[in-house]
Amino acid sequence: MTKPPLTLYLAAPRGFCAGVDRAIKIVEMALGKWGAPVYVRHEIVHNKYVVDDLRAKGAVFVEELDDCPDDRPVIFSAHGVPKSVPAEASARQMLYVDATCPLVSKVHIEAERHAEAGLQIIMIGHAGHPETVGTMGQLAEGEVLLVETPADVPALAVRDPQKLAFVTQTTLSVDDTADIVAALQAQFPAIKGPHKEDICYATTNRQEAVKAMAHKAEAMLVVGAPNSSNSRRLVEVGARAGCGYAQLVQRATDIDWRAIEGIKSIGITAGASAPEVLVNEVIAALEARYDVTIEEVETATENVEFKVPRVLRTPA
Repeated sequence: MTKPPLTLYLAAPRGFCAGVDRAIKIVEMALGKWGAPVYVRHEIVHNKYVVDDLRAKGAVFVEELDDCPDDRPVIFSAHGVPKSVPAEASARQMLYVDATCPLVSKVHIEAERHAEAGLQIIMIGHAGHPETVGTMGQLAEGEVLLVETPADVPALAVRDPQKLAFVTQTTLSVDDTADIVAALQAQFPAIKGPHKEDICYATTNRQEAVKAMAHKAEAMLVVGAPNSSNSRRLVEVGARAGCGYAQLVQRATDIDWRAIEGIKSIGITAGASAPEVLVNEVIAALEARYDVTIEEVETATENVEFKVPRVLRTPA
């Protein structure tokens, strides 16, 4: 039987960013240096495949430090942690390695500098997301106010409208964030923003690649986890940019074949914590059903690399 033709637009860049790459490497190097088990507070990155792979190698994932023994190394996830977490680890004399993405750490430093200058901080982010919790936890309670949408801005109860600064979660939609920033600037004209955009290069690049292929593809599959903020934003960006159908899939087994029946073009991308092996799995599933022609849609080249902490670069 002849397979129907399908043009597959493959977004570039897609998948792992430098911060995710570094975080996974930190867990692997910690296992190599100190042996199993190594404890990891929260999922190191938001991807079940990655977490399961590291678990098989000897990593133990826990929610809080209370779940860790004092005598084994513990790693903090790429999303960052409130200041209280390393403080507690130090008080218990635990050996800990911080795998916070350097671009998230940059936002932490920014928030602290603004606070030292007497400014109250407004954080644009998603309530309960580990990165938002970590950034807000850099300062005393009440020093950071959270907004999730432009509609939240009028209700903000600030100390002094002349002494405000904003920071953002690094994995947000560029367009949505611009709307919230505009609302903040309209209400608080004196508000200070970051010197350089807080939304990280990888989030921005992946969203731009999706926008570039959204008008070409009848449907779009985003490989990523449901708890991955940047992956979910890619689905939203694709739909908003004109793609008729956009779906988040963790694995090829999640593809809704009925929803894409009869289509002739499909776009594929992957969130910053999704490994390329899962992208290849989705492509293979499409190739089993269609006569696939692959076209890469490249909008940027990435060559960013972050060093792992010094403690892992020295012998045990």
